[in-house]
Amino acid sequence: MLFRSTLREKPRKAGYLHVRPQTAMPTHSANAARIVKAGFAYFGLVFGAGFFLGSIRVPFLVPRFGERIAELIETPFMFVVVVIAARYIARRYSLPPQPFIRLSVGAIGLSLLVVAELAFVAAVQRGSISEYVANKDPVAGTVFLAMLVLFALMPLILGRLQLARERHLA
Repeated sequence: MLFRSTLREKPRKAGYLHVRPQTAMPTHSANAARIVKAGFAYFGLVFGAGFFLGSIRVPFLVPRFGERIAELIETPFMFVVVVIAARYIARRYSLPPQPFIRLSVGAIGLSLLVVAELAFVAAVQRGSISEYVANKDPVAGTVFLAMLVLFALMPLILGRLQLARERHLA
């Protein structure tokens, strides 16, 4: 243990945050953390916009047009939100267009969105989840499921479009 004293770190000053220098290649755990953060942010943006649009849909559109038409009117706006949120998240978190990374972000966002939706149904509507699914309008419910699939796949779709654009320009 002759060299032990040279391997010890210098004592840190109180109040200072010790930060390791950045490496050229991010580690696996740094990539995983970035993917999880991106998934949470993607969920947050889309859920927040959906909550806002739902607060307009329920009191103003449902009484006038009914549940089915109101949900179908809201769908194109949610599609635009999903596209914008996926583009923003990909840029904000510098997500490479690799399928595994993009699908992971979408899967994390989808998982959180489904949990939040079911928790909201259980808390606000005071019914069981099976009643919620059984009472869902077949047309609006199918469109809702399609939107969930698009939500999960949108980061990947935009990544593929980005790759195609880069190949075309090269």
